[in-house]
Amino acid sequence: MSWLNEIRWNRDGLIPVIAQDWQTGRILMFAYANRTALALTAEKGTAHYWSRSRNKLWHKGEDSGHYQRIHEIRMDCDEDVVIYVIEQQGGIACHTGRESCFYRKLQGDEWVITDEVLKDPKDIYRNT
Repeated sequence: MSWLNEIRWNRDGLIPVIAQDWQTGRILMFAYANRTALALTAEKGTAHYWSRSRNKLWHKGEDSGHYQRIHEIRMDCDEDVVIYVIEQQGGIACHTGRESCFYRKLQGDEWVITDEVLKDPKDIYRNT
């Protein structure tokens, strides 16, 4: 997998990953991947990340069932950011039960919630 050697990993061995909806182009979430996560994503066709908070490999959807099917993996010109162009299973990418993690918009001097909760997180996650 020589293509992994072309990536400019940060000092922690991670690369930022943006998950983008393959049909709408909407940014659904942001996370990090390490070499193993990115290799598994390419091999398995579903999104894998590195969870910094849990310090472990994370297969998106393993707890919620909201897997991300990969359509494309893209790298930016500086070789230090990757986009997973994905099909979001279940229509929910955010752990808050929303379609996107980017559900707040700055209006004037305050953050306004623009997206409704599609499903209560207590009904999504087995381990909460």
